[in-house]
Amino acid sequence: MKGKLERIALGGGCFWCTEAALNEVKGVIKATPGYSGGTAVDPSYEEVCTGNTGHAEVVLIEFDPEQVSLEGLLDVFFAMHDPTSLNRQGNDAGTQYRSIVLYGSEDQKTKIDRFIGETSKNYDKPVVTEVRPLESFYPAEEYHLRYYEKNPRQPYCQFVISPKVDKIRKKLGRA
Repeated sequence: MKGKLERIALGGGCFWCTEAALNEVKGVIKATPGYSGGTAVDPSYEEVCTGNTGHAEVVLIEFDPEQVSLEGLLDVFFAMHDPTSLNRQGNDAGTQYRSIVLYGSEDQKTKIDRFIGETSKNYDKPVVTEVRPLESFYPAEEYHLRYYEKNPRQPYCQFVISPKVDKIRKKLGRA
């Protein structure tokens, strides 16, 4: 790694899915599930699940822009979830499952806005992905970290996460 790492937080449904899919991307140095975009300070999973904290389940991505561009990350992110679905992904429903991108710099915001403008042409419905600055991030409880890797036989992992990871591996030419 020669250059400086960048950070961005992405939320598109359950953070177990987002983390597992984005860990497939070369250049993603660290993916940490957690909570962002709300008002509560240091919320717990149970509090976020009520929908009352305003937080979304997100994954804080640290990436090497020399290995993967922001647009490359966004391409994978938009392929692994439905950015036209308001406050839900599959059976996961609530504001904590909304599509959200939390940027770390104005340069990132410009690139995100351009990417969404271009990619929105590929959808029949409006893209509802929220775009805002990354102001605070609260790491999820330990048992959420690398959940898919630790629990591959759990039914949610088999029926929800595995198909998303397989889709991303295929997209990246690793199927």
